[in-house]
Amino acid sequence: MTIDPVSPRIEDLAMMQLAIAEARTAEAAGEVPVGAVLVSSEGEVIARGGNLVLRTSDPTAHAEIVSLRAAGVALGNYRLVGSTLYCTLEPCAMCAGAILHARIARLVYAAADPKAGACGSVLTVMNHPALNHRVEVVAGVLGEECGAMLTNFFRARRF
Repeated sequence: MTIDPVSPRIEDLAMMQLAIAEARTAEAAGEVPVGAVLVSSEGEVIARGGNLVLRTSDPTAHAEIVSLRAAGVALGNYRLVGSTLYCTLEPCAMCAGAILHARIARLVYAAADPKAGACGSVLTVMNHPALNHRVEVVAGVLGEECGAMLTNFFRARRF
């Protein structure tokens, strides 16, 4: 189930701002500006991360994976039941699979990814009917801002 927010929750806006800060930190380090924040069901930030792909030469070091890894270590468990993951970009197939395996309850993402999105833009890995876990998906929270950040990043790289 994907929900397109007409008026997003105040806490979703606040947490997405934290994810945007992670994206800006990644961008300042030369990475694609994508950030993620994982929040407990009580509203506490468990982990956060930005893209580390270039700095670590690790193709799996997407912001979502960085956050999930840090949360698993912090909680001592790979199951992150009841948590919400905030991402500035729609997760790819790898990240969507990791979100499902971690048993995340909610995914809130900003900008759709028309080239690799796996929550309905290109693929539908998230909430695929053959899989046994369902995630509440909220799309578009601060999507214009995050989309512009990515567009500007790639535009600057082309010139």
